[in-house]
Amino acid sequence: MDFPSGYWAWCSASVTGHGLLCCRARCGFQRNLPPNRLHYRINRPTVTASTTQPFDYLEAILTAPVYDVAIETPLDEARSLSRRLGHTVLLKREDMQPVFSFKIRGAYNRLAQLSPEQLACGVIAASAGNHAQGVALAAQTLGCKATICMPATAPMIKVEGVRARGAEVILHGDNFDLTNQYAQQLALERGATFIPPFDDPHVIAGQGTVAMEVLRQRKHMDVIFVPIGGGGLAAGVAFYVKRLKPWIKVIGVEPTEAASMAESLTAGERVRLPHVGLFADGVAVRMVGEHCFALCQQHLDGVIRVSNDELCAAIKDVFEDTRSILEPSGAVAIAGAKAWAAAHPESQGMTLVAVASGANMNFDRLRYVAERSEVGEAREAVIAVTIPEQPGSFKSFLQQIGNRAITEFNYRYAGPGAAHIFVGVQVGNRDEARNLVSQLSAQGHTTVDLTDNELAKLHIRHLVGGRADVDNERLLRFEFPERPGALLNFLNSMSAGWNISLFHYRNHGADYGRVLVGIQVPSSDRAAFQSFLDALGYEYQEETDNPAYRLFLAS
Repeated sequence: MDFPSGYWAWCSASVTGHGLLCCRARCGFQRNLPPNRLHYRINRPTVTASTTQPFDYLEAILTAPVYDVAIETPLDEARSLSRRLGHTVLLKREDMQPVFSFKIRGAYNRLAQLSPEQLACGVIAASAGNHAQGVALAAQTLGCKATICMPATAPMIKVEGVRARGAEVILHGDNFDLTNQYAQQLALERGATFIPPFDDPHVIAGQGTVAMEVLRQRKHMDVIFVPIGGGGLAAGVAFYVKRLKPWIKVIGVEPTEAASMAESLTAGERVRLPHVGLFADGVAVRMVGEHCFALCQQHLDGVIRVSNDELCAAIKDVFEDTRSILEPSGAVAIAGAKAWAAAHPESQGMTLVAVASGANMNFDRLRYVAERSEVGEAREAVIAVTIPEQPGSFKSFLQQIGNRAITEFNYRYAGPGAAHIFVGVQVGNRDEARNLVSQLSAQGHTTVDLTDNELAKLHIRHLVGGRADVDNERLLRFEFPERPGALLNFLNSMSAGWNISLFHYRNHGADYGRVLVGIQVPSSDRAAFQSFLDALGYEYQEETDNPAYRLFLAS
């Protein structure tokens, strides 16, 4: 299928689990993706100028004074990852900036445009962390007072990083949207200049200096992968690359839980997501910027979505090659490069550049990353197996596992007839995991593959230990804001007649806590219970029919 220049196509590939958004006939993805479930929807892009005087992005990138505070970061080969993928993978090490993120480039370039009078009045920014640190350092360098509004759930490593650079920190709101609204209102009240995190031409131009360095550092490359949150970095990089070397593909990468650019490009207009996942908090943006969208719509070659498990695997990959630890949003582009390589097995020996965009990692989050990285790399299978409760059956099961390394094992007597086993097994790839499930099933063991089951991976693996005889139990998985009073608010909102029959919470170092709750709700209260869920305002997922719950916890 050929696409006229300037048209968009949406491709969904169930084999790899990746959605790929492509534009322009030159990208050629439509012939490379797995053949099943390829869907195309064509939208003519409508790019409108937001000002009567077009902004000269090329001149702004070439003359951006970012090196007053930023450094030219190296373009390092990830040798181990390159060998595994069959491509030369180069990492643009923006995690080595003074604030451990590329955000210093756009922040400083924006502040450098202010007059002495504007600098004297101070600046205000809203950010979950990386932009905040960039603005704080830029303001400190220019002798300007900076006030940074951050969500109350912002990681403390980023809050302390902002304070260490002399900025005033105001914690306000439970999410970026509320914080951003407050910051803009505060800027009006104080007469200060608001510094946008991404949707500003000078911010975009500052981020575009990343591409200027990449093209100078390497003469030949095939694809550049760029993380997308609000779209400032992707817009700047895509514009600069397409102006100078249009044959190089520029691919944006987003988490599946925060794919605002992919949704917007598919719709042909900016789309506001109802909610976003916060694991990769640096790119958790519900709506991309207006300027960013226009540039990405015109210059970006596509968008790949990646899962949280794939982000964890990418963090591990970078650590093994560099001994550096990226934050989840900093590893987005690397995860995208791996997903692209997996979707194009026939392409070998190409040069892939991935922007390692940040390293402001909360130490507490490393436990979760280590736990999920093997699954994200498809090197661990998580399965539930039912065996007869009789002598010798346990030994027979272990013989079927063979010499594979067992990463986790939970066994519990479940009654006189059968026992359920929750086991993690190290495998070479997803095909080996499927073959193991088939092998166990062929031996007469009822086997369920839980590798992609979020309930099993987040909660059940820590709760295996027996069933409870509980009537009218509803099981729900919530995302609680990590702030004082969140649980009390939940309990106060509940009806006094509903009993909590199960509760599991484990801190993963994220902005939101993952909580599993069992509640006894009589059938006569179903409507009232739904009203309670709707009014609560917390994201949730009903898990009452989840097979992992039915096997290990339900009566």
